Amino acid sequence: MKRAILIVIDSVGIGEMPDADAFGDTGADTLGHIFQSDPKMKLEHLKSLGLGNIDGLDYLGPLSKVKGSYGKLKELSNGKDTTTGHWEIAGLVLEKPFKTYPEGFPEEVIEAFEKATGRGTLCNKPASGTEVIKELGQTHMATGKLIVYTSGDSVFQIAAHESVVPLEELYEICLKAREILMGDHLVARVIARPFIGEAGRFERTHHRRDFSISPFAPTILDHLKEAGWPVAAVGKIADIYNGQGITDEVHTKSNEDGMDQTLNMMARHDRGLIFTNLVDFDAKFGHRRDVAGYKTALEAFDARLIEILQALGDEDLLMITADHGNDPAFTGTDHTREMVPLLIAGNRVKKGVNLGVRESFSDIAATLAEFFQVEAPANGESFLDLIWEDCHGK
Repeated sequence: MKRAILIVIDSVGIGEMPDADAFGDTGADTLGHIFQSDPKMKLEHLKSLGLGNIDGLDYLGPLSKVKGSYGKLKELSNGKDTTTGHWEIAGLVLEKPFKTYPEGFPEEVIEAFEKATGRGTLCNKPASGTEVIKELGQTHMATGKLIVYTSGDSVFQIAAHESVVPLEELYEICLKAREILMGDHLVARVIARPFIGEAGRFERTHHRRDFSISPFAPTILDHLKEAGWPVAAVGKIADIYNGQGITDEVHTKSNEDGMDQTLNMMARHDRGLIFTNLVDFDAKFGHRRDVAGYKTALEAFDARLIEILQALGDEDLLMITADHGNDPAFTGTDHTREMVPLLIAGNRVKKGVNLGVRESFSDIAATLAEFFQVEAPANGESFLDLIWEDCHGK
């Protein structure tokens, strides 16, 4: 049975893109700066697949023999956000970036939102999610007003205490915001950011939900679904594609839960695509500029990776990549415009093939299309014949 497992280690960039200066990200290097903080960082399973052999990552210690193929990917789309990166992985390239709101949302948007929800708003500016609930959480609880904020991404985020705004109401509020934030004020995602606790001890919960717009053209997920292949989404994948092209889904609480659910999906589906996003790297450590926490999360993922490798079947294809950078040693709290790693493993994957620098994340979509023999999206160039033993009977 043909099966592919695609894991996005969210925000694990490996060095600035050639156009990083245009995004204010010259010098960004998520993995490099984390390694510099602790050169004893243990990534033995990732290195065994070729992570340290990727061009420019020799600081990790390249191995003379590796168990997988490897390379790095450039982002062809104009952007550095979650939706843009994931859509490109699935074969869509954005020439025009999603709209962002560095000065907060215009008055007409906030007025329409308050009218639709019957609640006032607080903040309305770019902010760190953890800091904004620390600053305004008590006021929110006293007034019932919603904490609305954004970031360097194209997002409209709504924070609310679960005891003040029950989850189902918060999700309904997000759907109303989604209807408002279209057309001239289109944003990629409306995000529910529920939290719990008391003043001084507020904490966000795993009940986050993303309400995205749908992809503007068919992705590899659509082509797989149409051809009868299962497409199982783990984490926020289903949200990012607004459910389009998905046949099975599960949300997750953490990276650890994401790994558990990926293994569960592998036990449930012996064919098709299992597509996982591990968001903690980005949400808990990148945006919060927590270098030590990011390092620990990478080591934890590496330790669990052996379980995925051991669960691979004879015809399975495993690909590990990222969607953008989020350098915790960089300035600000936003994503960084970086290239991303590509690690490929499986019993029939050739060992030690260096794919070099690929021109687009969408090469993954093109490769999956060839692997499953379905229609390919408009973008991307397959590398299957370079890494797959006996490809097409060769």
